Amino acid sequence: MVSAKVVDTKVNRYVVPLIIVGVMFFAIGFALGINSYIIPLLNKALDISSAESYLVIAATFSAFLIFGYPASLVIGKIGYKKTMALSFIMFAVGFYLFIPSARMESLPLFLLASFISGMGNTFLQASVNPYITILGPIESAAKRMSYMGIANKLAWPIAPLFLALIIGKEVDSVSLTDINIPFYIIIGVFVLLGVLALLAKLPEVKAVGEDEDSAHDCPYAANKTSIWQFPHLLLGVLALFLYVGVETVSLGTLVDYATALGLANAEYYAWIAPIGMVIGYICGAALIPKYLNQATALRICAVTALFGSLMVVFSPEDLSIYFISFMALGCSLMWPALWPLAMTDLGKFTKAGSSLMVIAIVGGALIPTIYGFMKDFAGAQNAYWVCVPCFLYILYYGLKGHKIRTK
Repeated sequence: MVSAKVVDTKVNRYVVPLIIVGVMFFAIGFALGINSYIIPLLNKALDISSAESYLVIAATFSAFLIFGYPASLVIGKIGYKKTMALSFIMFAVGFYLFIPSARMESLPLFLLASFISGMGNTFLQASVNPYITILGPIESAAKRMSYMGIANKLAWPIAPLFLALIIGKEVDSVSLTDINIPFYIIIGVFVLLGVLALLAKLPEVKAVGEDEDSAHDCPYAANKTSIWQFPHLLLGVLALFLYVGVETVSLGTLVDYATALGLANAEYYAWIAPIGMVIGYICGAALIPKYLNQATALRICAVTALFGSLMVVFSPEDLSIYFISFMALGCSLMWPALWPLAMTDLGKFTKAGSSLMVIAIVGGALIPTIYGFMKDFAGAQNAYWVCVPCFLYILYYGLKGHKIRTK
């Protein structure tokens, strides 16, 4: 009888929260995946440049820079669960603004709507990523993140397919006001998710040494006076900044790139990157930490992504789009590996460290915008050169950067 109770407690402590948070990771991916449909639609409907249309992604991710730190303060005040619920309300408000944006054909209003939904994304990311990292042993954090990644990345292509299914037209023949009905549905679902998050049985968790009375459990951080005294964290923040940018390029440009290449049913190509990422996540869940540590996984992924980005640039146009799957495969375990590597031994600075990591997600604003400018001036295929130096730095972090500690 006692044994059964112990097993039941363990299931409720880890498995149930993993499922609930997995739904939230799916919601994050779905919200970001909407951009891959909106970008080519705005490009055509408003007759704007690629650089201008990619400002939608920039507006979404710029919220991480502004609200990354405030989100950590909110978590400190009301806890992870209530912050998750709050984030879904922000999402709903942002999605509602897409409807008048379409009616008025206003790019500034589209950018405002994207920014507010980005606020929701910021607060949700600030909640779920450190939560899943410290929910169990740090050595297996990448495994848990891999499960979350599968839910997240499967949602990216589902978003444009959902919009295409409800609208019932190909992207080339869609008008802006056609998005109204699917967005009303999305708003209702996200409000419901906010209520479910508030009612969910999610235990509040803390990292080792995070409380003052347990600081001795993390001696490396015990005598530190500032978050800036953790070089492995700071280098990891830069790595995450670059990673989010190139991952967003690999996930968010597929429909636009297929359109630029003149491929029929461009929205179907949105599956290329998520398939690569899900394969990587499955490998991570199976191999980490028993057969593969997090740093080794990061190095392998960086090399794979470098290969993919170079092949996209150098291979024939009709084949190049398929090599984005290798970029995505490489990106798959970067997020699961970077978080635990950068947040190791932060102790009482765990929430401050996670806020810096969340702020780094603003890389999703800068790198795709650079891609958009390069696409205008050098062509869609050559624009993928932007990914190469980013993957080179991530490889450095996997080789050496994560090991750096102050004495």
